[in-house]
Amino acid sequence: MTLRNTTDNYDLIDLDEMEAVPAIKNLKAVKKPNKPKSNVVRKTEKPLELKMIEAAIEQDSFKFSYHASRHEYGWIVDSLKEFYEQHWFEDILGKAKGGKEANVYICRAPEKIGKPLLAAKVYRPRMFRNLRKDHLYREGRENLDVNGKVVLDERAYHAMQKRSAYGLELLHTSWVGHEFLTMQVLYEGGVDLPRPYASSNNAIMMDYIGDEINAAPALNEINLTPSEAKPLFQRVLHNIELMLACNRVHADLSAYNILYWEGEITLIDFPQAVNPEENHNAWRIFARDVQRVCEYFKAQGVPSDPQALAVKMWKSKGRATQPEIDPHFLDPDKDEDRRVWQG
Repeated sequence: MTLRNTTDNYDLIDLDEMEAVPAIKNLKAVKKPNKPKSNVVRKTEKPLELKMIEAAIEQDSFKFSYHASRHEYGWIVDSLKEFYEQHWFEDILGKAKGGKEANVYICRAPEKIGKPLLAAKVYRPRMFRNLRKDHLYREGRENLDVNGKVVLDERAYHAMQKRSAYGLELLHTSWVGHEFLTMQVLYEGGVDLPRPYASSNNAIMMDYIGDEINAAPALNEINLTPSEAKPLFQRVLHNIELMLACNRVHADLSAYNILYWEGEITLIDFPQAVNPEENHNAWRIFARDVQRVCEYFKAQGVPSDPQALAVKMWKSKGRATQPEIDPHFLDPDKDEDRRVWQG
């Protein structure tokens, strides 16, 4: 295995650019030229994220070794202080990964955990609000709280439906709760993923893959040796089958979301996972996952037929690649309708 630099963008889901968190310093408004002065003094409302940061910094918060910027410090305190107070970790040592969706921090674990390090995944503000075509993944999905429990409060449900400010916050929490629940289900099902321990409205504590110096790289960052590539490809396919057995499709699987460490792979990032029994787009999403995985391993010298593999795994679980349609609506004289009938 060799590390390599990569600058290409292989996101499977289109995401709008994240809204930048405003810097806390230099809060004075910039005076625009050629604009007449006004005697009316207008009070500018601070963005919600800025209020959150300033409030967190003002509080008597915990201290940690990682040297974060001012706004990142407030974001960490607001997201992880609860975990610290519950003794899930003793210190934050550094940042393992930074991205548009979330940052992952390396945490020193207490002795009771039985391992030296844990990972804290902290989501960026507004991450899920900017997810395009989120209805493709939310179809059939229950709205969940931070513990993965279904939200039954009628007021909260209507706020999410209307996408009010309160509703958007609840939807964000629901995405986090969904990822935590998915990880619990898949971990119990034997899938190679970090063990999840606890979740909050903006973060998840889980196993850390790597050591104190280096976090495990994603497959897209490395070149595998010929002796490694084939068995790891088979291992990834085995994990895809295990997820299907748990009624889950990753929905964003690629070399970017598979970690490599000491000859083994670990799947990560499950907020968009779908249940094929509830989501009519599941087959198409599943086939795309398989396609992306096969493309990476083909570049590593392992050829395959992505479509044939996807169909074989999908049908082995008794699932049809075509949506179920009442035969009364099919026209035997049309080729397309006959293909649907034949499956």
